Amino acid sequence: MADHLIALGELLAALAAAWIVHTLLYRAAQRLTADRDLFWRSLVGRTRRPTLLAFFIVAVFLVSSFAPLTDREIAILRQLLVVAFIVCATWLASTALHIWMTLHLRRFKLDTEDNLLARKHVTQSRILKRIADTLILILGFAAILMTFPSVRQYGVSLLASAGAAGIVVGFALQPLLRNLVAGVQLAITQPIRIDDALIVEGEFGNVEEITSTYVVIRLWDRRRLIVPLNYFMEKPFQNWTRQDSALIGTVLIYLDYSVPVDAIRKKVEEVLHASKNWNREVMAVQVTDFRESAMEVRILASASSSGRAFDLRCELREELARFLQENYPETLPRFRGNLVLSDPKEGRESREGKPAAKGASIQ
Repeated sequence: MADHLIALGELLAALAAAWIVHTLLYRAAQRLTADRDLFWRSLVGRTRRPTLLAFFIVAVFLVSSFAPLTDREIAILRQLLVVAFIVCATWLASTALHIWMTLHLRRFKLDTEDNLLARKHVTQSRILKRIADTLILILGFAAILMTFPSVRQYGVSLLASAGAAGIVVGFALQPLLRNLVAGVQLAITQPIRIDDALIVEGEFGNVEEITSTYVVIRLWDRRRLIVPLNYFMEKPFQNWTRQDSALIGTVLIYLDYSVPVDAIRKKVEEVLHASKNWNREVMAVQVTDFRESAMEVRILASASSSGRAFDLRCELREELARFLQENYPETLPRFRGNLVLSDPKEGRESREGKPAAKGASIQ
């Protein structure tokens, strides 16, 4: 009993000493990197906890060398140290991956007009990081299991003799595996990126987040549409910003044949040159169809983003409606019917619910 108390006291003293040394070194490192680059500050800040665990591992290993413990207790302690070392190595690998991704994405800004390259790198880096984190955890867990002989032997026997169980597990994990494979394909081919403007299931929105299993679409009214990752590998959808963020907005109006198209074209030019949403690239006014009672006039105007294109279309509709009401009200489509009656008395009877006179007609 006394030996165990001595060993426990030595262990606690070693842990306390490791914590004190680590705290002093960490504060010294903070002071040294306070005015340095973000890499060094991130390295010190992110590695504080895993390095503390490493100090504890070293302290316990040194104590186990001369503490009054039995061979069995030393074996158990060494086994725990190996597990702790694997956890520490996994933690450090994940931290290093996070620091690398943060530094890599510093060069790209999503809040710019032409952010195609930034969206490409952000999407690819985030997806690959999640996949790499998953692989690091799997490898770490597998390494921990391999340190226990009984578990390792059981795993070997399970793989050798229980193929049916493996098939069942494979079917059970099929949705997860499909999403993981879709994540790899998404990172390589990139049919969607962060902040892309999409139409999915009839809803318009922007890609807000891409996880290892699903994609979050931020809709125009601030709702969130959650879509499985493999959806974008198996079903069609619209991507309005696949090549760049600029879009061409379309406005269709239906007017009488007597409207002067040149006047509409001049008004559209005036509105676009005065608008902050037009990017000075595309402008067109064309008669695209003739119908029984009206002609279809199509207006094209480009903008630097989907949001600006929507605002520009609304602006054009409002200004053209005001212009036509003030200058050419007779060209707006109207449908009228005039009831001509041969006898006013018959008209009153018709309005009171009786059949209309034979002499009534609609013009």
